[in-house]
Amino acid sequence: MATTSGSRKVLARNKKATHDYHIVDTWEVGIVLHGPEVKSIRGGRVNLQDGFGRVENGEVWLHGMHVSPYDPASRWNAEPDRPRKLLMHKAQIRRLIGATQEKGLTLVPLDLYLQGGRVKLTLALARGKKLHDKRETLRRREADREIERAMRAVR
Repeated sequence: MATTSGSRKVLARNKKATHDYHIVDTWEVGIVLHGPEVKSIRGGRVNLQDGFGRVENGEVWLHGMHVSPYDPASRWNAEPDRPRKLLMHKAQIRRLIGATQEKGLTLVPLDLYLQGGRVKLTLALARGKKLHDKRETLRRREADREIERAMRAVR
């Protein structure tokens, strides 16, 4: 599951997020984890599909991210679906407070990766797509594929 992109090793990706949301802005944030969770995440046993961010008391928390328990450390494992604190600068958090109060905007995790031995998360401020927007995205993607096939046939 892990792919390397530059100096980052992507451990998990939320493919559904780009299908369901228009991405307005993104941030690279740190995430507070317990020891066994890091081992489990490095093994690719994490799910971002249902994850979302929330600003609570001047801190950003990630809810709904499932990290499967690491079997060799069963005694010290944390709850798989517990909220996890995200590490951001105060100025960024203040901006998020204003943005998330705007109707239709939400915080969505895009991918989880290793960078310099630390687990990082790409957090996006996103606006939900309507059904017709999703259909238009699928049509555009299919048209791009057809163009690419035609270009390959010409070469």
